[in-house]
Amino acid sequence: MHQTLLVIANCPDEETANAIALAAVEARLAACVNILPRVQSVYRWQGAVESATEIPLLLKSTATNYAALETLIRERHPYDVPEIIALPVERGLPAYLNWVAAETLK
Repeated sequence: MHQTLLVIANCPDEETANAIALAAVEARLAACVNILPRVQSVYRWQGAVESATEIPLLLKSTATNYAALETLIRERHPYDVPEIIALPVERGLPAYLNWVAAETLK
């Protein structure tokens, strides 16, 4: 069985979020992408505290596809250092996890 990952990325706007989500699913690097409502992010960047609204993405993928998915996100993302975090899925409905694996096989 493939190791399922939940990959989290924040985008500056809906256009970027939609483009990344569509490209990831079309390339079979993610089985599904949830585009969440806007959130307010507060962070330190280049020595200053910043605040911005962002669109979170939840991408369901596999460890096998992570490197290519990270590359896809970085190529389509306008930030110098985009947030890309991959969390291993320790448990889940076996049928769902199998679906993620099957939909991300090339």
